[in-house]
Amino acid sequence: MNQLERIQRSLVKKTIPSFQIGDTVRVHVKVVEGDKERIQVFEGVVIARKGGRNSETFTVRKISYGVGVERIFPVHSPIVTRVDVVRQGKVRRAKLYYLRAKKGRTAKLEDREFVQAETAPVAQAQPADASASAVEKRAEPDAAKAKAAPAGKTGTKAEAKPAKAVPAKKK
Repeated sequence: MNQLERIQRSLVKKTIPSFQIGDTVRVHVKVVEGDKERIQVFEGVVIARKGGRNSETFTVRKISYGVGVERIFPVHSPIVTRVDVVRQGKVRRAKLYYLRAKKGRTAKLEDREFVQAETAPVAQAQPADASASAVEKRAEPDAAKAKAAPAGKTGTKAEAKPAKAVPAKKK
């Protein structure tokens, strides 16, 4: 390990914020004005992330008064105090430079949904009459739903409306 690598490793932050491309983030940045120091918030969509180790940067884009503004932040910089993820966007690209040409509603990204995978139960050997009782148990909730529905109302529209009669074609 040479001297440059040692310096780079010492400058890396201990906790790296976890966000991905397409996420809407709120970046808290230290701003020095004269002898005063304050925190300024920059909120926008992450359109790019590049680099590695302590030279990693990310680009955030926002629309301010109808004008697109992009800002590049170093991930490990001491001026970036905090990165909060506001929304998680669903994207299929590593770089979202195409958003620069989009305006208004077309520049919006879909939200990413998280579905936790349930662990499948281990199959157990059951006696023949036990499987019949399991089928009855499954049928009971359906019967309870039918009792809960008000009189004259059914679950779907297809059941509620009668089918239209289609005239037969003449030959």
